[in-house]
Amino acid sequence: MDSDTVHSPVFLVFPPEVTGPEYQSTELLATAYDTQSKLQKFIIKKLKILGTTQILFGIMNFSFGVVFLFTLVNPYPRFPFIFISGYPFWGSALFINSGAFLIALGRKNTDTLMKMSQAMNLLSALGATAGIILLIFGFLLDEEFICGYSPEGIPCGGITVLFIGILIMLMIFSIAELFISLFSSILGCPSEECEDCC
Repeated sequence: MDSDTVHSPVFLVFPPEVTGPEYQSTELLATAYDTQSKLQKFIIKKLKILGTTQILFGIMNFSFGVVFLFTLVNPYPRFPFIFISGYPFWGSALFINSGAFLIALGRKNTDTLMKMSQAMNLLSALGATAGIILLIFGFLLDEEFICGYSPEGIPCGGITVLFIGILIMLMIFSIAELFISLFSSILGCPSEECEDCC
């Protein structure tokens, strides 16, 4: 602090009825209130973990979409159906956004953030459901995607296994994201005020 700082005293003036002897007490009482219960702290910690998991699933979905970018090589004249639908890209955007909202909700608990987090998790659950349906169509439509276009001399068994493996991993991520999103949208309100606002 500077030596030039001037402190000015503050005087409180109470009406005569407050300063009477019956209102004065020699005991000092202090009450400490815990702002969050143990259950709320536990739920907030779990929401952060679920949000991080959603972000990781979104990044992995996006990575598999980038792998599909490199499948347009002769003699394969078209992209796989799941890439044409764009699910690895818009699905990953939904997953990353809903995970970011969950992490933000774990850090700062406001009514607006709770509503936004629940809305994003519901959108993410709808996106995961649409992705599961699109992946089922992808399994059916692209069953012979690699071997159907390759000449007889090129072995396509390994490439087909890789392609089917990527589709299976996308399906696993979508199912896990569906459950995480539904769980987070239901339990995304760690405070008591959530019942009033939602």
